[in-house]
Amino acid sequence: MTIGVIGPHEVVERVMLMGPGSTGPLNARLIAAAYRDEQEATDKVLRLGSAIDAYLFASPVPYEFARKAGVLTMPATYVPLGGASLHEALLRATLDERLDPTRASLDVLSRTDVVEAYSEVDLPVDGIHVHEELTSIAQLTSFHEGLWRRKSTRMAITCVRGVAERLESMGVPAMRLRPTNAGVRSALQTAGLLGAHHRLEEAQLGVVIVDVPTLRDSSRRSTPRYWRDELRLSLQRLLLQEAHRINATAHPVDDHTFMVTATRGSLVSATEGFRQPPFVERIKAELGIAIEVGIGMGRTTQDAEAHARAALSRAQATRQSFAVDREGRSLVPAQRAPQRQAAEPLRTKGRETLLRLSEKIAEEDGPLVVDAENAGRMLGVTPRTARRLLRTLVEEGLAWPLPPNRTLQPGRPRQLYRLILEKLDKDKASK
Repeated sequence: MTIGVIGPHEVVERVMLMGPGSTGPLNARLIAAAYRDEQEATDKVLRLGSAIDAYLFASPVPYEFARKAGVLTMPATYVPLGGASLHEALLRATLDERLDPTRASLDVLSRTDVVEAYSEVDLPVDGIHVHEELTSIAQLTSFHEGLWRRKSTRMAITCVRGVAERLESMGVPAMRLRPTNAGVRSALQTAGLLGAHHRLEEAQLGVVIVDVPTLRDSSRRSTPRYWRDELRLSLQRLLLQEAHRINATAHPVDDHTFMVTATRGSLVSATEGFRQPPFVERIKAELGIAIEVGIGMGRTTQDAEAHARAALSRAQATRQSFAVDREGRSLVPAQRAPQRQAAEPLRTKGRETLLRLSEKIAEEDGPLVVDAENAGRMLGVTPRTARRLLRTLVEEGLAWPLPPNRTLQPGRPRQLYRLILEKLDKDKASK
């Protein structure tokens, strides 16, 4: 297990000297990421990358900068600056005759924590001013300086290094809160527990059920078996490649369903944290077909598969959540595709062509798979023109190209297209 330690040089050095033994019974390796300014915390997180199981920040300040930047992809904690750290600062201030902690301004800490710490050492709180929100260094400096200039306070207590440096240059008495050794050890143990829990979560068994509507629907229609076999083999090859990329396995379940077995950790990376269904874009780009997926977690393969099938059914019904945890609860909902503008015309050139072909297919009771020659005959145009029209259907999502028909005859094999007549039914239903 690896813990990334992010903070100023003096704090990071103190943590590293404590060593991995401070994480308790857990065996952890510490990686130092020291900065000069708290706002560099975001860059340090990015530099550590995904090799970290948990982050430990020197204070809530760099943690908040990283959290607001949205770069925290692993569990994270920080060394608290309230409690013992504030007690230590109040003791130092009491021993210094130039300072008066009963008339002070404080930042970042919550007022509740400040009042509690003052009460524990029997100091009055009537003369204290607290700025709870973490804002810019300039705003925090202005907060402390304004109160001091108006003689409302006699000192500033800050959690931010840059604020302390600016106040000192202005002549404002300032004291920066420092993490205590006890606080660092406690935070290290918390980071170790978070990292261990994260590893257990990532190692959860996950199953992805991939359902192919094209193969499922074609089994009920008079479509040639050879192109179904070709499509199934092409799809299995792509799934094997994608599974290998995320250290998973893939195999067919039946004529229109495949199963990918992986871990939660590998699926998180393949789905952008369960925000995008896996494999969909590549299969659509290379094979021109749509697939439906369901992801499930479980303590056993059977549990994970059952949850994955439940997630698939839910996704097919609601078009939202496609993944559930091992308790059967939905994970992050899938992002819906952007809605087309209502003013977009339904009767495009491709739809007109598809409508004409559908009428001919209904008259002849023909298959939904055509080539340029058959399409040209039904439309009354040359094969060259029909080939161009079929490509237009593909571009508009009204047909998808299938693997070429292999024959023993010389010359280029015929390119087959599967017509998506279901799109016409949806247009009629939406009117």
